[in-house]
Amino acid sequence: MIMMKSKNKEEEEVSGTFTWVIENFSKLKNERHYSDVFTIAGFKWTILAWPKVNEVNSEMHFSMYLCVPSASILESGWTRFAHFSLSVLNQLDSNKTITRATKGSYKEFKEPTSEWGFNSFMLLSELYDETAGYLVNDKCIVEVKVHIPIYQRANGFAESALMEPEMKERGGQEPSHVHSVHTPESSPTPKTPSSEPLTPFQETSGPEQVCTKAIVESLPDPSLVKEVEEIPTKPTGELLEFRGLGLIERAFFPLLEEACSLHPLLIECVRKKNRKVIECALTALGGLLHFLKTTKVKDMNGDTFAHLQSLWEDVRMFRFDLAWLEPHVQSALGMKKFLERARRVKRLREDVEALDNEKKRRSAALAVTEAELEEAKRELAKEEEGFNEKDMDSELGCDQTIGS
Repeated sequence: MIMMKSKNKEEEEVSGTFTWVIENFSKLKNERHYSDVFTIAGFKWTILAWPKVNEVNSEMHFSMYLCVPSASILESGWTRFAHFSLSVLNQLDSNKTITRATKGSYKEFKEPTSEWGFNSFMLLSELYDETAGYLVNDKCIVEVKVHIPIYQRANGFAESALMEPEMKERGGQEPSHVHSVHTPESSPTPKTPSSEPLTPFQETSGPEQVCTKAIVESLPDPSLVKEVEEIPTKPTGELLEFRGLGLIERAFFPLLEEACSLHPLLIECVRKKNRKVIECALTALGGLLHFLKTTKVKDMNGDTFAHLQSLWEDVRMFRFDLAWLEPHVQSALGMKKFLERARRVKRLREDVEALDNEKKRRSAALAVTEAELEEAKRELAKEEEGFNEKDMDSELGCDQTIGS
């Protein structure tokens, strides 16, 4: 994922790119196919592809959309804004890559419009042309670039927190490889996604419509922070004023207070920026600190590693002095290799334990057999005492004096 910022501070954006390699494309059925869920600017997204769904003027088209996954578990009234572009890469000549991009105002994603895209992205006849370069070895490569206004960035952390329980319910399963094509376990009821060419953009009147609203109306007493003894395992959604710089998630307060007290340059890095950028910067830092504080080693899996990497990239974007924090983040990211080795060690320990138990079982059985053998030997010795062996093949015969 590549992060960037625009030149105009009031229109700063957080951007990211995700590539989806669709294998065995020609074998896909005419139904919804989703990419893996990916994160950009703290928000989760997925790409929806309909291989043969749209017919225009008797010609079949390939359709693609950018979607909000698991929209049903998000807080009621959720909304997000984004510009995006979708591309089908030409694998023979990059200059022939086909890209469709949104135009005008930011697209608004909300219920029930949680999918935006292009009904007629490209002709299937062009896509399936073996000489065109869009389908090589039955592999199609799709790319999406998403641009999110930076003032909306803070909302991404709350949304990610809402989706964390769903990831844990999946039993810590590793995400499927980006090359695979799969349909989510609980696919939404098929509906026609919003189409860029057919549906006009919904205008936004200002950033205030998408910023998280503070639950508290008055500023908190500074001593409130000192009274917080436990860190909630996930953001509460309650916002408080942080040092007069902006509204920050309550759960991040004690962590930010401690960090800023130990590293005063953190405040200096953002003090001269506008309030919305400061809120986004401190929320990004607070979200990262909260993740490191509340996540246990046993909770780390493919999703959480990706989430941590995304948080780290977001914090670095604000150019904080992070020399003190980087070793902790890299150590956490390094847990991936540790956990892989831990799983191997656990499996080998289980094998050793199973073999040891089998050895004990067989040893016990051997001991019983040896005891039975000794008992049998004693009984044999008793029976053999005073016993004269005879040739079992000899004739019984008779006494010769009987007939004389």
